[in-house]
Amino acid sequence: MDYSPTHPLVPPADVAAWIEALPRPVAVTGGTGFVGSHLVETLCAAGLEPRVLVRDPESPRWIADAPVRWVPGSLGDVAALKQLVDGAGAVLHLAGVVRAGSAADFDRGNRAGTANLVRAIRETAPEAWLVHVSSLAAAGPSPAPAGIGPEAEPAPVSHYGRSKLDAEHELRALGKGTPWSIVRPPAIYGPRDTDVFEFFRMASRGLVALPRGERWLTIAWVGDVVRSILAAAAGESGGLYHLGDPEPMRLEELVRKLAEAGGVKARVLQVPAALVSGLGTVGSGLQRLGFSRLALTRDKSRELLARHWTARTEDSLAALGVSGGTDFADGAHRTWAWYREQGWLTRPSHRDS
Repeated sequence: MDYSPTHPLVPPADVAAWIEALPRPVAVTGGTGFVGSHLVETLCAAGLEPRVLVRDPESPRWIADAPVRWVPGSLGDVAALKQLVDGAGAVLHLAGVVRAGSAADFDRGNRAGTANLVRAIRETAPEAWLVHVSSLAAAGPSPAPAGIGPEAEPAPVSHYGRSKLDAEHELRALGKGTPWSIVRPPAIYGPRDTDVFEFFRMASRGLVALPRGERWLTIAWVGDVVRSILAAAAGESGGLYHLGDPEPMRLEELVRKLAEAGGVKARVLQVPAALVSGLGTVGSGLQRLGFSRLALTRDKSRELLARHWTARTEDSLAALGVSGGTDFADGAHRTWAWYREQGWLTRPSHRDS
């Protein structure tokens, strides 16, 4: 199944109360990306015409046909950001850098970009509600499988995580007059994703390589993240929320359920930590040479080798009023179907089914 502004992954009826409470106009950064495109389609299906920041209006990726107001520019363009948020009632900030060649590049794309947005809001939309989509990487891994809550002292282990934490700190510059909230999603899966997709691709080939040792993971269906972003705009100012399934999964169990949902058989290969680190170093070297969209870099290997990327989410979800999250088996099944319809993955042979 494909998705569109007339047939969004999250139907407006499922989030009607939050959309009704959403202050207008609505401005969105990161609206052409994985999560952002699903959010924009839900807003459009509800009859809104969000303003969307876009680097290249000729290449808006998933939302080319969406009835939005394009604002050409980037997080480094303060003039474009002022145009985006001028008089806005709500600003949904999803844009950022996930892969970069250096700590400085992460800082420029995440902290500095958020600082520019905060400056634009302070000058042109001081009463707008800002929802900042951060990452569990800003909090860092958990010392135990049960996961950490929003109150835990952050301890990021990667340049990416530190830049996302620094971006959170920029929101304090808004002062008391501008309401804001922060959501920290974990690994997000679903149609259009290209990161967790690597696990689907490995499973489709019958072999999933994982770092040696027991590891636990909190994961989130993209539709549930969209719901939580909209709920956060109706929450309490200054709220910090951890998102994701309330029950963390052992990584090997996640792979088993993922394979079952796709009707394939996959075995797990335990990979030594030194090999993961070495491959990450090679990936970073290739990245500096101009290769992009590499699955593993030195920064990503630091994250991958952390034992427990788990979050305590029950209290956050209750505070947001978000309940009835998507079961992983159902979400994985829908994701397999989308990847196959798009030709990203092949359907299983009779032998595998």
